[in-house]
Amino acid sequence: MEDGIQHLGHCMVDMKELSADPEGLIAAGVILTPKLPQVELSLACNDLVASGRDRKPNALVQVAVIDPHQQHLVTQACTEIVEANKDPLFLTGVTFPSEYPASPETLVKLTVYDSKDKSQESSNFLGSATFSVGDLLRAKDERLTLSLRSSDGVCAAGTVVVSRLKMGEMEEVDVDHITTDIPPQKCPLVCDSASHACVDRENYPLTGPVFKNPVCKVYRFQTMDSKWMLVREQMEECTLSFSIPRQLLSLYIQQDMNRVQDLRELGELSPHWDNLRKEVMARYGGIIGYYQETLAELDKITGRSFKPSCCKAQKSLEFIPINLHTQRMRVTCPRKTDAFYDIVTVGAPAAHFQGFKCGGLQRLLSRYEAEKKSFSTAYQCIYYSPEHTAKAQEVLSTVSLLQPLITSSADQLLQAAQERSSTGLKDVLKKLSDKTEQFVHTLKDELVKSALLALHAAQPGYVSKNQKPTPAQAGQHQGHVHQCSEQNPSPVQGLPGHSPATSVTESTVMCNNVDGSQTTTKGEGGTLPLKHQDSIPHHKEYDEEEWDRVWANVAKCLNCVIAMVDKLQEEDNNRQEPVPEQQLADVITSHNPGDWKEQLCPLVTRLKDCVMEVVGKAKRAMTFVLLQEAACSIPQGFLLQQRRDVVFSQALAALACGFVMRLYAGMEDKGFLRQLQLVGLVAQFESLLSTYSEEIGMLEDMEVGISDLQRVVFKITEAKTDDLSDLQPLVCGRRDHFTVEVPLPRLVFQTLPEEIKEGKPLQVFPVLFNVGINEQQTIAERFGDISLQERINQKNFEMLEAYYKSLSEKVPLECLPCFQTQTDVKELLETLGQNVVTKKRKNVEILWIAGSICRRLNGIRFTSCKSAKDRTSMSVTLEQCALLRDEHQLSKDCFIRALDCMRREGCRIENVQKNIRCRKYAFNMLQLMAFPKCYRPPEGTYGKVDS
Repeated sequence: MEDGIQHLGHCMVDMKELSADPEGLIAAGVILTPKLPQVELSLACNDLVASGRDRKPNALVQVAVIDPHQQHLVTQACTEIVEANKDPLFLTGVTFPSEYPASPETLVKLTVYDSKDKSQESSNFLGSATFSVGDLLRAKDERLTLSLRSSDGVCAAGTVVVSRLKMGEMEEVDVDHITTDIPPQKCPLVCDSASHACVDRENYPLTGPVFKNPVCKVYRFQTMDSKWMLVREQMEECTLSFSIPRQLLSLYIQQDMNRVQDLRELGELSPHWDNLRKEVMARYGGIIGYYQETLAELDKITGRSFKPSCCKAQKSLEFIPINLHTQRMRVTCPRKTDAFYDIVTVGAPAAHFQGFKCGGLQRLLSRYEAEKKSFSTAYQCIYYSPEHTAKAQEVLSTVSLLQPLITSSADQLLQAAQERSSTGLKDVLKKLSDKTEQFVHTLKDELVKSALLALHAAQPGYVSKNQKPTPAQAGQHQGHVHQCSEQNPSPVQGLPGHSPATSVTESTVMCNNVDGSQTTTKGEGGTLPLKHQDSIPHHKEYDEEEWDRVWANVAKCLNCVIAMVDKLQEEDNNRQEPVPEQQLADVITSHNPGDWKEQLCPLVTRLKDCVMEVVGKAKRAMTFVLLQEAACSIPQGFLLQQRRDVVFSQALAALACGFVMRLYAGMEDKGFLRQLQLVGLVAQFESLLSTYSEEIGMLEDMEVGISDLQRVVFKITEAKTDDLSDLQPLVCGRRDHFTVEVPLPRLVFQTLPEEIKEGKPLQVFPVLFNVGINEQQTIAERFGDISLQERINQKNFEMLEAYYKSLSEKVPLECLPCFQTQTDVKELLETLGQNVVTKKRKNVEILWIAGSICRRLNGIRFTSCKSAKDRTSMSVTLEQCALLRDEHQLSKDCFIRALDCMRREGCRIENVQKNIRCRKYAFNMLQLMAFPKCYRPPEGTYGKVDS
């Protein structure tokens, strides 16, 4: 392998060959295919002659590649405008895209223009020159000086200087001559960074399954000591934009289908409850059908890996995140190790198709919870608080998870007994005990007991011990219970703040023996009582202690199994003591290998039967609780759940993208892996939404979506094969808890810490900070309400502070990355806390400090606005230039010019082009007057466009 690398310089990973030739997989499951070293160019001009002899030109160079197959020009890049200079040195370089990779035969045409205005829409042709890449590589110092041919063919327009740039250790060079040494003769998988260890995407295979369609830009900027740094931007799409929502939709469908099946298995219910059940099942059926249609539409889409901003309100794509991209900035400075800085950009997770007329999730959920009690009275349901319904979902989820584990452990125990393995018995018994104790503890909740009573009372013919089954009293009882329901709409037995068990039976029995289609009507004699069904057998009185006995039987059965195992092991130990030969022979003949299993089998079977019985009762009880929730929710609750599913899908796709990117970048950073294992990662979402008009609804959606990411954990798994399809992250779980599994090739997986390899759940701590910067935020600050933004920032500051405290206690600070700016994280947190409570308009320092803290904590950085296209581009480029200034000594005089270069010709303007087919940020002059100055794009790069 090493021999095959020596001559490569820079190596490129050919992902097509990788998947086609799995036998060639070595190292981390990668084929290093020899290719032409990457060619990137810097440009300068000398002695340019302007169209007007009395002025100096405003020069720019347009670069085109001649397509070798179709022999036509393909515009590839354009430099920035250098004003009033006949010898311009351009900071924006040229890099070749994947669809037109450089080869020695590649022809490049350079055309120089004199721009009359900064929009580049009006310019005069000065001259052009053509060269081949082979000419450049063969030239001395890989530098060409070409004469520019003017339109009349006279070579009097000046010259253009083309130099090859290399990302690697740079020499100290002057302004007019930029070269680099050839990189070290090896192809490292990971480059150590000044800020943190990061993966070189050109050489590392793991990005192949997830990131695609790279857009690259290269620049050269001056440092404060008059040297040069090379800066490279690389923006990519992420396949998880579509794969995560597809998987989530499948899980949503399966969960709702299971819920429908659970409702069917509740058994026979009285007419009222049965009609409610049918209505709820019909609602679930509608959602399942809609999700199946959406999934079918998404399955038709192939080869696409991002949703453009112009499709944000498209119904079939509402689960897909808007404009999700990753962006990496790579910096090479003289005598310094390369540094990498990553960020994920995505449109604010929000339900654009459903709209924001009534607000977003945060407002809608608050209003819904306040109104749900009145819904419960109207639908004659028991009201359960959000805490109770969440507990019911947790019990269902935990029980469903633990039952197969207990059954499996019980079977393993019998297998160990058959093999007469004392060590095996001991190990399996410990696992069985742990899972069974966890199971019993989960069910040790009064909610299960009260729900069982309520379910019993909802069955046909139930009569409480206080009820006399006479028609007159039944009518009186109905009125009494309705009154009770209004006074105490949350009769859940044994729970704090709720009425005792009799309230459950009374509030439930009023619906028994009643045809749900009948309603109380007004007649001449006043209110007519609801009719009873006749000839329904009365059930025996409900035994409230039955659940306690059934539940306790599981623990008793486990104790019996433990006692039997102890007895068997004790007998085995006694046999191993020295005994005469004849006695030993008698022992051997009197005990055959099946004895242990035969003695254990009845006890283990009894344990499994008890567990099954408890699971059946608990499942029905918790399903009945969720039936109440669903019945009280019709129809608003189902619409809210659908909205929440949409927003969460977008948020999870972005988070998974960021996690994978950060994991790949830190694979050889032991400090990072230790932090990931012991504490988890912070995921910091920066939002630029205003708190006015529709965007306040988007922010309300985003707040809930980001908060819901707390229900997500990650696991790193070993890929089945090194095929690219087996390296795609997988999602499993249900709405209250999802796990994202990230597969790695076997040899890479083996390098991870043991706990991570054993499947330890890895936590992510999402935090959201928002500061609106546009003209709508100006209106909100002067005439509206910004309390939502203030509350979000304060709440998430406290979460970030708590994360840092936990990190400080568990991980040595030496594990965190080093930065040139020596400001302590604790000091930054104090400053952030002060800014959060300061009443200051458009206080973007909150975003700057939060982003800086995130990078210092090895976190995942996200930036969002409505479409991740315009305001997001201003923020990303500003952050990149600030990092160059603070960490790499970017010259202060060069800061604004570097910022303009990135905004005018960098990856972000390419992002705009990808989204709306136009290279204009969607701002107008009036809007920009309200923007903080550092967020304003250069003149000529914005205008009125359809975004």
